[in-house]
Amino acid sequence: MLVDSHCHLNYKGLVEQQGDVLERARARGVTAMLNIATRESEWDDVLAAAEANPDVWASVGIHPHDADHHPDVDTAKLVERAAHPRVIGIGETGLDYYYHKSDRARQQDSFRRHIHAAQQTQLPIIVHTRDAEDDTLALLGEEMARAPFPGVIHCFTASDDFAKAALALGLYISISGIVTFKNAADLQATATWVPQDRLLVETDSPFLAPVPHRGKTGEPAFVADTLAFLATLRGDDRDALAAATSVNFYALFSKAAP
Repeated sequence: MLVDSHCHLNYKGLVEQQGDVLERARARGVTAMLNIATRESEWDDVLAAAEANPDVWASVGIHPHDADHHPDVDTAKLVERAAHPRVIGIGETGLDYYYHKSDRARQQDSFRRHIHAAQQTQLPIIVHTRDAEDDTLALLGEEMARAPFPGVIHCFTASDDFAKAALALGLYISISGIVTFKNAADLQATATWVPQDRLLVETDSPFLAPVPHRGKTGEPAFVADTLAFLATLRGDDRDALAAATSVNFYALFSKAAP
């Protein structure tokens, strides 16, 4: 039993062979995949994949890179689309100050709109953060104090202090294939101590294929490799960790049915 808590099945590299991609994942024990939206133009396709496959779920959201191009995606629109029975999360959203693809103020406004949708629906918010730890935590903390909401820091690559602060807010931590990379010593150190009951695994495919698939197009089947590496790193039994991260997924994304 394995869950890929974050993938992009409708991205180039996967969408052209989506049926085969899903079958390869199932063959490696992946029982559920969360197909993530990053811009409004993707929402219908992401949802269609979830409607066609009982082991695929969907999210609705706007990536911080695209915040400038979606001024009309407000909380009401997110809440409306999130009412669909196959939509189980809000995002991905967040702050990314590394590439400067959208204005920081617009990113923050978009992030806040997504949080408000999570507060209203109680669906988990799926948070992307890069080079924006302080602002991400400040915004999350401010909104959590106003009205609690569930969520996950996806593809975690931030600092130990950020992990501790996110966990203190009640959020989950999701580990991607980056943890298998040789230059990921800091992430590996953090991954050893994140509480098992707050841990998820993901591929972020088609990106970030883990060792031994480095350089290839990532796909949900590879979550098995990330899980195996993580279990060894933590000194956990592989099957027990697979079961725990799957249980955590359904605890967080409680709208999904196991």
